[in-house]
Amino acid sequence: MIILRLVLFLLVCMIWPSWIMAGHGISLDGPLKYPPNFTGFDYTSSQAIPGGELVLHSVGSFDKMNPFTLKGMAPAYLGSLLFETLMVQSKDEPFSQYGLLLQDMVVADDQLSLQGTLNPEARFSNGQKISASDIQYSLETLKSNLAHPLYASYFKDISSVEILSPREVRFHFARKNRELHMILGELPVFSRDYFQTHPFDANTMEIPLGSGPYLVEGFQPGKLITYKRNPQYWGWKVPVNRGMYNFERITIKYFKDPVVALEGFKAHEFDFIFENNSKQWARDYQGDKFDRHEIIKETLAHHNGSGMQGFVFNLRRPIFQDIKVRQALTLAFDFEWSNQNLFHGQYVRSTSYFSNSELAAQGKPSAEELALLEPIKDKLDPVVFGDIAQPPSTLGPEGLRGNLRKAVELLRQGGWKLGSDRILVNGSGQRFEIEMLLSSPDFERVMAPFAANLEKLGIRLNYRVVDSTLYQRRIDGFDYDMIVGVFGQSQSPGNEQRDMWQSQSADVSGSRNLIGLKDPAVDILVEKIIYAEDRQKLIAACHALDRVLLAGNYLIPNWYMNKHRIAYWNRFDRPQTLPLYYSPGEWLLSWWIKKENR
Repeated sequence: MIILRLVLFLLVCMIWPSWIMAGHGISLDGPLKYPPNFTGFDYTSSQAIPGGELVLHSVGSFDKMNPFTLKGMAPAYLGSLLFETLMVQSKDEPFSQYGLLLQDMVVADDQLSLQGTLNPEARFSNGQKISASDIQYSLETLKSNLAHPLYASYFKDISSVEILSPREVRFHFARKNRELHMILGELPVFSRDYFQTHPFDANTMEIPLGSGPYLVEGFQPGKLITYKRNPQYWGWKVPVNRGMYNFERITIKYFKDPVVALEGFKAHEFDFIFENNSKQWARDYQGDKFDRHEIIKETLAHHNGSGMQGFVFNLRRPIFQDIKVRQALTLAFDFEWSNQNLFHGQYVRSTSYFSNSELAAQGKPSAEELALLEPIKDKLDPVVFGDIAQPPSTLGPEGLRGNLRKAVELLRQGGWKLGSDRILVNGSGQRFEIEMLLSSPDFERVMAPFAANLEKLGIRLNYRVVDSTLYQRRIDGFDYDMIVGVFGQSQSPGNEQRDMWQSQSADVSGSRNLIGLKDPAVDILVEKIIYAEDRQKLIAACHALDRVLLAGNYLIPNWYMNKHRIAYWNRFDRPQTLPLYYSPGEWLLSWWIKKENR
């Protein structure tokens, strides 16, 4: 058997050298770090001691128990603690996965199908074995209108699942795609039997059946939910779970806003917090409890691609159709002042949709990029072929005043003019007035100086904070002028790009096409990313897409950090090795409570 697997491994390497596959894991680019007999990831610890309770927090509320549907809000961590995927992503490799529900997989020579074998021990929490029919049901459901539409886009090229035996399946692909085997690894698996009697899209508060390491012990709608470690969980001995899920209970408490949550943390209503507000980090994480090390405050390095965060223009609004208007509004944002006076100099300006990674475009287009851009030249702004334009800065000799003068001229060219009352109007007398929809009051201090700058141009910016449920409803329905949008990126972008940028997603409720982008050039470049044959072609395609998106001025670039800011009560031990590509909440699940604090 070992010799047969080795032969298969070598054959696959020869026919598809841009990624590596082995029985126990798969990689997109290069060899797997961990061998077949590995016992756990380096960023976990064999010294972890199960037990005790971890208390966390979330902001907002929840009103359903299915995290895979569009309507409503599910509790935090429900998707990752109750449900499992076919494979598990390694957090210290750019893009590798190792077996969980699937224990083996082989790609066909024509690269249009993949055969996988289920772990014989895999079971749902009621003891029922997970079967090939459950996998088939899961894919079909996620691609249907019962699930959130982003899943249909993400799994689009996995055309069907063929059942070969109760433990064996064959996935059929619509076309060749170098990352489809990785996308498969992220497929969550549901119980067909359970959802035959519990409609998938019912959005009820009934606790669903899953196969993960925790069960829902209890909840109070909108207030808290408690997960209990399942002693009968089938996967405790699977290598990807070594040193993970050590807390006997995990409770999530809900708070109305981040300010109240921080006060609750300092009063030890919960144990751990991830801070994304620079002002609070600089000013509010101090005092006797910090001095006595009852509370630990630290930053953790990471190598995550930072993607793009920005003030997004909703192109579905006629006022933002003119690029001159979008450019003018961008000139009115003074990042340098905000970073110094509001953020304590903690941030770096976002200059790419793939910030903090090799996927970010730089300088003029390379030959590889030109090969992608030249065939669609008639669809592109000529600036795409020049140097990457940096976001407007106020560090020059003219500072903000010079930027505002440029903005006035752009607005004039766009048909807007100042009246005698210093109000900006168009030829029809319509006032230039827009709303920034916010989910957190933290951004109000950023909006105030921005609104003041816009007022000098005769533009009224209203900014409004709404509760999380209403905010999500309006985002899903694209009911906003501007929002603070975040477009995260993995180390190997792929199918998810369709949901963010392509025309087909612009009118799909709940998609991540927050901009409302419908651009045939972008559509073509997204496909080039998805079907890139190797890493170098993927990089070139990302660079090309980056150039086109930046040239469109579809948002006002914000900022990013290459460190996680965390604070926690001093009652934990943790692995000595940091992951490379991770969120704080993910790595936290490898921590454990000190023996003396139990």
